Amino acid sequence: MYKTIEHFIGHTPLVQLKRIPGKTSNIILAKLEGNNPAGSVKDRPAYSMIIRAQQRGDIQPGDTLIEATSGNTGIALAMSAAILGYHMILVMPENQSLERRQVMAAYGAKIILTENMEEARDVAGQLCEAGKGFILDQFSNPDNPLAHYEGTAPEIWQDTAGKITHFVSSMGTTGTIMGCARYFREKERKVEIVGVQPQEGAQIPGIRKWPEAYLPKIYQSELVDRILLVSQQEAEIMARRLASEEGVFAGISSGGALAAVLKLSAQVRNAVIVSIVCDRGDRYLSTGVFPS
Repeated sequence: MYKTIEHFIGHTPLVQLKRIPGKTSNIILAKLEGNNPAGSVKDRPAYSMIIRAQQRGDIQPGDTLIEATSGNTGIALAMSAAILGYHMILVMPENQSLERRQVMAAYGAKIILTENMEEARDVAGQLCEAGKGFILDQFSNPDNPLAHYEGTAPEIWQDTAGKITHFVSSMGTTGTIMGCARYFREKERKVEIVGVQPQEGAQIPGIRKWPEAYLPKIYQSELVDRILLVSQQEAEIMARRLASEEGVFAGISSGGALAAVLKLSAQVRNAVIVSIVCDRGDRYLSTGVFPS
C-alpha cells in the first residue's frame, strides 16, 4: 500500500540545539513542527478536527467548513480540506503575512479579512449561524488538544526516553500546550509546563494573551506551571539566530519560545528542555523580520 500525504502528519524531528544555548548543563531540544506537510504544528489538530467530525457524522465530504485563524491553522485546515474533499472558508486578520494568504488560496480556501483576531472569531460564528457552513472552532474543540495528547507529546516522550524535565510552548489557541501537558501529567508529574505569552504591546504571530471574553475554552490554567513573557524584539532576534546559528529556519513565535527557553535555562541545571518550533520561516519573508 502506498501512503498519501496525511500519513506524513506528525513524527517530526526532535533536534538538539548546540550553539545558541551556550555553556550550560542543560540539554535544549527543538521539536521541528515545520516539517509537517503544510508546514506547521497546526497540521495535527486541523486534520484531527475534520476527520473526527466526519467520523461522528457531523460533516461529510462536499460540506463547507468555517474557521477563524491567524494563519497556520488556516493553512493546515485548507490542506486537510483539500485532502478530504471539503470547501473551506477562512476568516483572518488583514495584518497577517501575504505568504499565509497565498498558501491558503493555493489549497483552494476562500478568505475573508477582518481587522483583528477577535473580530475574525465573531465573523466566523456569524457565518455559521447564517447557515454558511460548519464551524470547527479550534478554540473550544477538544479534538484540537487531543491531537497533541495522542501525537506530539508521546513522540517527545519517546524521543527523550522519558527524560524531559521542562516543556515550553508558545500560547495561541493553547491546543499544543494543553494536549502535551495532560499527557506529561499522566506520565510524570515532575515535567514542568511553561507557557509563553507576549509582553504588553508585542505583536508576535502565533503568540497571544487573550482578553477574558475570548480566552479559549480548551484552556485549563491549572495545567500550566508558569508563564514567561517575551518581547517582540526578543522573538524576532531569536528567529534570526535560529536560522543563522542552528540552521533552523523558523517563524517568529518559535523565536519567542526559544527566548523563553533561554530565560528558563538560566534558572535550572541538568535539565532536558523541549521547545516547540511551530512553523517555518518562509511564511514570514514579507514581514521584513529576516535580512534580504
